[in-house]
Amino acid sequence: MFRFEELEIWRLATDYGKECYRLTHEFPKEERFALADQLRRAAISISNNIAEGSVGSIINFKRYLTMALGSTLETVNILNFACEIEYINQKIKNDMYEKAEELIRKMRNFSKSLT
Repeated sequence: MFRFEELEIWRLATDYGKECYRLTHEFPKEERFALADQLRRAAISISNNIAEGSVGSIINFKRYLTMALGSTLETVNILNFACEIEYINQKIKNDMYEKAEELIRKMRNFSKSLT
């Protein structure tokens, strides 16, 4: 098992990413290579940055966690936009927003715990 696979934040990020992927299946087909693709790339970037940052120095890991936070916020922005153009409903947006908040909080706490 790799170090990152033991991290709760990585598991949460992976689960969040899978949910983002599932949501894009409901997007119109013409969005397959536009908004849906952008959401998918941002979502997978979260767990990718956690995994990639888990090797090397603490300073480097914190930098990758910051990038993972940015990718999480990117997904939130895309989901907000998707809701505004009615690709997803308000309940789904709110559920995903809560999951993103939890993930961000846990990533920040984890980053603070690194010494």
